[in-house]
Amino acid sequence: MPRLTDLVTAPAIAEAGKPARIKGQAQPSARFALTVAPSEIDGLGLFAAEAIPARRKLGELRGESISVVEARRRAKGRERIHIVEISDKRAIDATDSTDAVRQINHSCGPNAVLRIRQGRVEFYALRDIAIGEEITVHYGESHHEGRLRCRCGAANCSGRL
Repeated sequence: MPRLTDLVTAPAIAEAGKPARIKGQAQPSARFALTVAPSEIDGLGLFAAEAIPARRKLGELRGESISVVEARRRAKGRERIHIVEISDKRAIDATDSTDAVRQINHSCGPNAVLRIRQGRVEFYALRDIAIGEEITVHYGESHHEGRLRCRCGAANCSGRL
C-alpha cells in the first residue's frame, strides 16, 4: 500500500508539450516560450517565441516586495523602472529580477494586459499573439508621471508616459 508521502511526491500529469506541475513547487514566471531582444519601442522588449492564444496567461512579474513609499523613492530619477504598485501600501520591484516578463514595454495599442490578482502581477494576452511579435501592455499611471515621451508608434498613441 502506498504511503501518503509517495502520493504527495508522485509526478503530476503534464499537458502535451508542457512540463509537469507538482503542487507546492515553484512555477516558472512565464507560461509560454518568450524571448528578450532589442525593441523598436525602447531598449529591450519581450517577444513571443511561440504562438500565444488570446486570453491566456503569459506569466507573472516577480521581484522584491516593498512599500509604496520605498517604490516611489527608488523610481525617482530612473529612466528604466521595473516597479508595479499592487496596492496602496505594497509594490513589486523587479529591477533585479531575471524573469523575462520584466522587459514588457508600454504601448498605447497593447496586445496584452497587466492584472493584479492576490498580490501577484500577471500578464494575459488580449488577442492572439504571433511568433516574433513584441508583447506590450498599456502601463496606465506610471512612475514617470507624464514626463517620459511615449515611443510606441501606435495609431492612438497618447505621446507621454
